[in-house]
Amino acid sequence: MRRTTDTLAGWHRRRAVTGAPPRCLAPAPWNWRTPVVDSARRPPIGLRAMSAIVVVTTVGGEEEANLIARELVARRHAACVNIIRGVRSVYRWKGKICQDGEYMLIIKTLKREYELVAAAIGELHSYELPEILSFEIGQGDDRFLAWIQASLDKTAEFLDDEEDGMLDLVDQDG
Repeated sequence: MRRTTDTLAGWHRRRAVTGAPPRCLAPAPWNWRTPVVDSARRPPIGLRAMSAIVVVTTVGGEEEANLIARELVARRHAACVNIIRGVRSVYRWKGKICQDGEYMLIIKTLKREYELVAAAIGELHSYELPEILSFEIGQGDDRFLAWIQASLDKTAEFLDDEEDGMLDLVDQDG
């Protein structure tokens, strides 16, 4: 014989008294009562994650990609810029369908720097209408997010010299 507290109807009464789920229900991987994320295992999202963004743009050539990346980091508008070659873009421009090879720049920065990043891209970019898209970072390693913030600190002492061959790394992977 099943007790009332073991039925779905008794779920709320038993939960209120003991805090435990009903015994007749097998543990489910997820239901509306189960949190999607186990917050006990993951550190809370700090303010750094909420202020960090990724800005994406594409350029037509390697030299332009290196110039924009170097300037954004040197001006402390970006902590890091990844340059990805071999991007194929298909798009409509002035009524025609076009296809071009491009380099994609993935720019790690903070929300407060977005306008400066966009202005620098507009200043240095060769396209009539450059792609400038921003995405908020919802989660991230706290140490990495702290590094982004520290890298953009305009009052900090930095040695802005490049390592030898730093910009040549793009050529070495193929």
